[in-house]
Parts: sequence; structure tokens; C-alpha cells
Amino acid sequence: MKKWLVILAVLMFGTGLTCIAEETPVMEDVQLETRGYDLVEVPAGTFIPVSSSQEISTEYCPEGFKVRFTSTNDLYMYETNIIPQNTTFYGFIEKLNEPVIGTNAAMTIKITKMILPDGYEVPIRGYIYTSNNNIIGGGISEPAEWRKMPHYQRDIGNNITLQIRPGRARKMGKHTKIPAGEDELIILTDSAWITHTVTN
Repeated sequence: MKKWLVILAVLMFGTGLTCIAEETPVMEDVQLETRGYDLVEVPAGTFIPVSSSQEISTEYCPEGFKVRFTSTNDLYMYETNIIPQNTTFYGFIEKLNEPVIGTNAAMTIKITKMILPDGYEVPIRGYIYTSNNNIIGGGISEPAEWRKMPHYQRDIGNNITLQIRPGRARKMGKHTKIPAGEDELIILTDSAWITHTVTN
């Protein structure tokens, strides 16, 4: 009797496994379609023409002050408009030097991201460009005194002309500012990778 019960249990258990195995779906090798990206590298050293959206001054803007610029032209690469006009660039005053006697105030503005007209955000690394290592301002202040020096003109009968030259003393430096609407250039210090473009 026990043998029959064991055989019956094995048959029932075995058919149950068969039913479960038949209901299990078989996974097919399905390749999902992914979106194709046209990755464009904007190399370091690229200039982007922009316009200041606000006045930025060393007189009342501290270090860390957030700034905004707007692109004035479309920037094309490989026949693709990668940075359209009216793209907004955001950054901050990275370093600021107050005016002192002999030197005007100076500042360095770092750019950290751009937002395309459709709202897509792209991180970038750049600075507002100047030929003085991207330092805005910082020149020598005006002379505090002028000295008269005789200048002999031998070609005109030994006449003496007094020439005015700046003395060694300098005035207190002035604050540096970027007026609202002034045209500037952003220089990229690292490659920017563009995976999104605005289509009309």
C-alpha cells in the first residue's frame, strides 16, 4: 500500500512540474533599438560670442556673484547648429581684486553651463576671454603727477620743446565693470560634448 502511495505521489508531483515548466515563457534574444546620438565635440580654445545680460562691477559684485551672458550668433560645426543664438550662459566671478594705489580692480569670470533656447542644459568649462590671461581690468592706474622734461630739436635750430611725461607716483585705482549689453567672448578651457541640438 505504501508503494502505491509513493508511486501516486511521484506521478502527481512530476506532472505538476511538467505543467509549471510548460507555462514558463521562453526569453528570446531581442535587441532593443537605442536612440542614435550625433555626438559633437566642441574643442577647447573655441570662442563663443556673447553679450552681457547685466552690469558686472568690482564695486558691488563680490566673489561668487552669479552672472549671465547670451549668445549673439549661431555657432555651427559640421553643418549643425550646435549653439544657437539666444543660448544663455551662466557663471560666476571666480576671483576679484580690489583697486589699490597704482593698479585698477580686476576680476576673472568663469562660465559653467549653457542652457539652449528649448531648456536643455549642457555643462561647459570656460572663461570670459581677455588677452591678459582672462583677467578683466587690472591695468596701471593714472599718474598722480606729470613732469616737464626738455626735448631738444636740433633739426629746427636747437629749439627746446617741453615734453610732459608721467611721474612715478600713481593715483588710486578705479573699479572695473562690464556694462549690460557689452559684447564679450567666451573661451572654452575644456572640450564640450554636445549631444542635443535644437531643431526648427
